[in-house]
Amino acid sequence: MSSPSGSRSARTQEAEKAMGPRLTTDGGPSARVLALSARAEEVLNAHPRTRDLTASLPQADTSPLRIALLGPYSAGKSMLIAALRRLPAAEVERLVDAAPKTQEATPHPWNGMTLVDLPGTLSGNDEHSAAARRGVRGADALMIVTTSELPGEAETKAILQALDTDGFANRSVVVINKMSAENSDRDVILDEIRKRLGPFADRVPIVPTDARDYVDAANDPELTDEHRELLVSESGIDALIAELRRITAPGVSGVRPKAQACELLRVLTEAEQLWDLDGKELDAAQTAKKVEESFSRAKETVLDALERESKVVASRIRTAGGRAADSVSEKNGTVPVDIATAVTGELIDARTDFDVRYSSSVRAAFDALVAEYGDAAPEPEAWVNEVDAPEATLAAPTQSPYERALREAAEKAEKVGAKKLHALIEKVAAEPEAAAKIANWLNKTRAGQKVLDAGGKITNGVDKFKPWGRIKATKKVASTAGKVQWALAVMGPLMDVKSIAQDQSRWKAIQKRRQALRDHFADVALRQRTNLTDTGERHLSEWIAEVEQSLSGLTKQGTEISAARERALEGIRSLRDEAEKLVRPGD
Repeated sequence: MSSPSGSRSARTQEAEKAMGPRLTTDGGPSARVLALSARAEEVLNAHPRTRDLTASLPQADTSPLRIALLGPYSAGKSMLIAALRRLPAAEVERLVDAAPKTQEATPHPWNGMTLVDLPGTLSGNDEHSAAARRGVRGADALMIVTTSELPGEAETKAILQALDTDGFANRSVVVINKMSAENSDRDVILDEIRKRLGPFADRVPIVPTDARDYVDAANDPELTDEHRELLVSESGIDALIAELRRITAPGVSGVRPKAQACELLRVLTEAEQLWDLDGKELDAAQTAKKVEESFSRAKETVLDALERESKVVASRIRTAGGRAADSVSEKNGTVPVDIATAVTGELIDARTDFDVRYSSSVRAAFDALVAEYGDAAPEPEAWVNEVDAPEATLAAPTQSPYERALREAAEKAEKVGAKKLHALIEKVAAEPEAAAKIANWLNKTRAGQKVLDAGGKITNGVDKFKPWGRIKATKKVASTAGKVQWALAVMGPLMDVKSIAQDQSRWKAIQKRRQALRDHFADVALRQRTNLTDTGERHLSEWIAEVEQSLSGLTKQGTEISAARERALEGIRSLRDEAEKLVRPGD
């Protein structure tokens, strides 16, 4: 992630200055860690929730390596420091006497490095434990100190956390101090420690020591040289020094990048945890998710119906075309009037049935949203053909005046001519006044009223309309006229009668006409399916947008929180993956 306007963060510039040409030329471990840390600063600074963590990110640091001593009180950490530093008796006493009062990490110079004495753990003092954790996070390597009494369950857990979670497995020495105590069986103790270290037993050196013996050997004037040499050799301090030198041998440029990568990983893990939502934020996010899932179900339900019913319409059109083609007369190449009438009715019915079923699917989706969110969910606009409910359609009962009129019109089509019939239907479809006249005419009889108002939403009886009923009736008539107009346009080739030559090629001409009709209806089926799908999706999208707007009060906060969370976590997890590779390059 780059910084705004292409500028580099202050941390990046400081890192480049501190590391010199290395940061931008050799791409070594220090350069990679610090560059990743600079990117992490930008990601964490992007939101107040994680901004405070930037202070914990690794920075360019060329100070001496820090070896922290981690262990419980009375494990002899201070005495180990005294032994490693070979302090005289007076300084040893001052150091050891001060140790129980230590509440913060205390540094001690040693062989060009720094030994960091951490407050004792497992004391029940939260401040001491917190200080010890801070010391571990700032360390390059660890001396994990326990005693011949063996660590308990809590101490073993803390040791494994340091080796595994904190990433010190290859930068630690486990020190078993006070090994000269009575009843200490070295082999038994070592075996038990290895069991408790589990998978780390072969990766982490275990050094038995007795720091008090080493300090006494250096400071007790009454000891003989032989006795002094024996105490030093059995104290294990020389072996400890050798292991410490081994794990720190790569120096600052080799050990510190690994430590900093581990610290970067810990910071990124904390940042990710800070995005765990609870309380009102969690409720808001869950509400937004629930609403989004409701939208998704609604859309899926309607789109499934749209896909299914548009296929049905296309199939019915192709079937109707096949019926018309099969009926072509071998004498004159015409389609019988009754077949043309039936095919015309089938086309209109196919469209009407689609309108009804698609509208029903939208209504079902709306009802589901109402069940969840009440009146907050807006009612969808009527489908383009104004079908309000499955029964409210002008696909009339068999004996209705409307259907009889339609059939009569089809039967007269050859005589009247397609253009005149199209002109009449076009006028009804396009001019409200013409459609209103037909609506009024239908409403003058009970049979016509039944055709017009199957859903009971338009009329109050013969020759009477409910409020807004006349407008709805007019729209329904115009809509149905539009379907009739479309059907008659499709039927054009059937009515376009041309003489068939009475010669040897007549049979071929008839077959050609039949195939042309099948191709025509197949093309119409494809275009009709595409048109219905596109229009239906647009109608659905417009309604869902209205629903989203209407329910924005429920979803706004949660949506914003969830969006910010996803953006942040995407950046954090990307950085964490890269940090993992730096921490465990061989995994």
